Amino acid sequence: FYWDASDGTRQFSEKFAARMGRPPSETQAMNYSATLHYLKSVQAVGSTETKAVLAKMRATPVNDALTSNASIRADGRLMRDIYLVQVKTPEESKKPWDYFKVTGRIAAADAFRPVSESVCPLLKS
Repeated sequence: FYWDASDGTRQFSEKFAARMGRPPSETQAMNYSATLHYLKSVQAVGSTETKAVLAKMRATPVNDALTSNASIRADGRLMRDIYLVQVKTPEESKKPWDYFKVTGRIAAADAFRPVSESVCPLLKS
């Protein structure tokens, strides 16, 4: 998550900052996205029954203002691309909280430990 990456992240961050006095951290933004995905899954299933909701969450791509084209792996890992950023010089920074420039992306498949190397029992069939 980078607050200034897209119209959706900027809009979310502006609303968050209006209430909290600063933009959201990655943890705060991802918790919001996760909660939204959970609530959408509960609504789609029509129940809060754990197994049904988890199945729906894993079967449904995560697409919202903060996360695009992501999926939830069997171990609960959110598989999403990660931004590669560089710290801006003071001259490059144009507004408050304008600290980073996005220089690339790391594909989800390359950003996280592969299933084949995991020791998580949820991935062992």
